[in-house]
Amino acid sequence: MIKTIVKKGAYFDSVSLMQIAKKLNSVPGVLDSAVVMATRENKGIIKASGLLTPEIIKAGDSDLAIAVSAATAGALEAAFRTAEELLNKKPAQAASGSDRKAAGLDNAIKMLDGANLAVISVAGRFAGALAADCLEKGLNVMLFSDNVPLETEVALKKAAVKKGLLVMGPDCGTAIINGAPIAFANSVRRGNIGVVAAAGTGLQEVTTLISNDGAGISQAIGTGGRDVKLEVGGLGFIQALRLLASDPSTEVLLMVSKPPHPQVLRKIAAEIKKIKKPVVAVLLGGEIREKLKDNFYQGKTLEEAALKASCLGKGLDLGKARQVIYDATLKCAALARAEAAKKKKSTCLRGLFSGGTFVSEAQLILQEMAGPVWSNAPLDKKWKLKDTLKLSGHAVIDLGEDEFTVGRPHPMIDFTLRNKLIVSEAAKPEVSVLLLDLVLGYGSNLKPLEDIIPSLTAAFASNRELTVVASVTGTEADPQVRSKVVRGLEGAGVLVMASNAGACRLAGEIVRLSSRR
Repeated sequence: MIKTIVKKGAYFDSVSLMQIAKKLNSVPGVLDSAVVMATRENKGIIKASGLLTPEIIKAGDSDLAIAVSAATAGALEAAFRTAEELLNKKPAQAASGSDRKAAGLDNAIKMLDGANLAVISVAGRFAGALAADCLEKGLNVMLFSDNVPLETEVALKKAAVKKGLLVMGPDCGTAIINGAPIAFANSVRRGNIGVVAAAGTGLQEVTTLISNDGAGISQAIGTGGRDVKLEVGGLGFIQALRLLASDPSTEVLLMVSKPPHPQVLRKIAAEIKKIKKPVVAVLLGGEIREKLKDNFYQGKTLEEAALKASCLGKGLDLGKARQVIYDATLKCAALARAEAAKKKKSTCLRGLFSGGTFVSEAQLILQEMAGPVWSNAPLDKKWKLKDTLKLSGHAVIDLGEDEFTVGRPHPMIDFTLRNKLIVSEAAKPEVSVLLLDLVLGYGSNLKPLEDIIPSLTAAFASNRELTVVASVTGTEADPQVRSKVVRGLEGAGVLVMASNAGACRLAGEIVRLSSRR
């Protein structure tokens, strides 16, 4: 049975709604739930999940919609009681006075004298006007909001460039500014490496790898994935490069992206030529073929690019980066031989990812080792899954795609859907390897081991040939503590590698060796 409630004019930011939806999904008897602002885009995706009702159809963009599917009337009542409690809960009082609420943007600027960055998380249709107002008042902008019209993004970024300001986003979920992690980000060492990324999880991966290698981050700027497409023209990406090039605390630049549109890539390449500082680039699935300057370097994976930037930041020869990857490859080969020897029937690999950038990197690595890889976010459209929840052959899926996240918490927060898939995919006799990512840090699940270990235990119990390979993106300073999570996973039987690239290489090698039996 399904019940919905619409609260007129009750706006909540998407992060708060993610947390509430996670709580509702944990109520006994609840089968599914959606807690969203009733925008046209959200209604479309709620419809696909079977939770759209006439009440939600009539609701407007500024209305809050709560829909719950439950096995019993009692479970429905419990879920809505929980929702009301969470929506009405007041934030804890802060001794510093940081709990004060501003009456509008002008009042906020007065309250935070000297602030120069605004983080915006409102419905997409309202975000553009608010961002424009912030730019007029001399504020840089981080647009967490999605569903912002393309033409609005272009106008905002052109205005920012004229003012010497920066617009990160729309749909920018990760940044580290002056040492402060914003949204989905990690606690990393401060240092001299500046990062520009059109990929949120990619930014988290390279900043944590750099920090774990003993180097540090000056600034890490997200641009939003659309920035490097033809229509936007790399406006935010190029502006970020310019700002880092003139930043005294930044001595090395690292840029992360999927391949930009060729015309945009030419603009970015021209900008790189002007920068005197060393620049490292990783364009997953692409590269800059021309020689731009003597101190320009490229990496094929996030790991390779991060280690090269780390070496440059520490003043070391780049051979150190090559040695680290070589040593990891030897470890991978030994582990793969041992795991492949256990296989008798299973041959297929399934990757269940919370980070979209990792899905792209996985396809690049695995297709060379294991052959074609199906995905809901394919690099080549001919390998597009017809049904994301009916996997066959080698497949990697991005559980952070809109088809899974509207009305539900992001999989970095809520492991419910992935846990179900871990158990169901492991039970299939053809499945040999499960490939996972765990992304730690602020905004992510604070109790990852508690949430994922039961499903892993069930998976191993149902499939004696199963190998689970994982990477953990995080640092010792993150709230979850990376080493604690790694030990917990290893204790449950998981093979944990230092990077997503390393995990993909190990998973691919196991499958490659198994298929040669």
